[in-house]
Amino acid sequence: MQTLKVSLVQGATRWHDAPANRDYYGALVRSVADQSDLIVLPETFLSGFSNDTHASAETMDGEGVVWLRALAVEVDAVICGSLAIREGDTVYNRLLWVRPDGSYAQYDKRHLFRMAGEHTRYGGGNERLIVELKGWRILPQVCYDLRFPVWLRNRRLESAVGGMDYDLALFVANWPAPRRQPWRTLLRARAIENLSYVIGLNRVGVDGNDLPYAGDSAVLDPVGEPLVELGSQEQVVTVTLDPAPLLAHRERFPAWMDADEFSLHIE
Repeated sequence: MQTLKVSLVQGATRWHDAPANRDYYGALVRSVADQSDLIVLPETFLSGFSNDTHASAETMDGEGVVWLRALAVEVDAVICGSLAIREGDTVYNRLLWVRPDGSYAQYDKRHLFRMAGEHTRYGGGNERLIVELKGWRILPQVCYDLRFPVWLRNRRLESAVGGMDYDLALFVANWPAPRRQPWRTLLRARAIENLSYVIGLNRVGVDGNDLPYAGDSAVLDPVGEPLVELGSQEQVVTVTLDPAPLLAHRERFPAWMDADEFSLHIE
């Protein structure tokens, strides 16, 4: 595992305006092009978290994905964030992990936010994604997934350099300001219980449903201490993650040895 430079792009997504969001987030990404191994964008960063899925959704060969792949090649870094993607009659809240060579991996949001009717508008995923970057094993997730610790449970994996299934859990979100305290608390809990670094990247501003967003993006170490915490305005911040404290913590505090065995049933 090498040190990992991660840039958090905490932006104010334009409502249902993909061309404007491509211009806006493209400029923010380019501002850290020479600083980053990984650049993180919010959930549904080309549309906002919309109720009108068929108006905001694109296909995998549409302008949004083509643009994102080209941008990753241009800045020579991994870029991740989620988009509303339509496949046939189903729309997915799909996180894309786009590599500097333009190739990508994808994760469809597993837990759909019932209180906003997301489960009636989107299809849910049923597979976790683990990606690797500079020796790190990374678990990318989307917003409401943060509330479900069984789905996120880290496990011993002796074949991995870091000794566990993942070393960094990453959450991209549109998490409204009225629920900012659960966001902040759950990010810390996921870091502590999973002996892992955690990144939470949220948006700011007000969306087309008049919901305000307070940002509160953060990078947390494996004991839940913040390495960086963002405010409620547009910010782009780069932080360097060091594997040494993570590996040392797992060695001296191997709580994984006392974890309960279980199997996960996925429908």
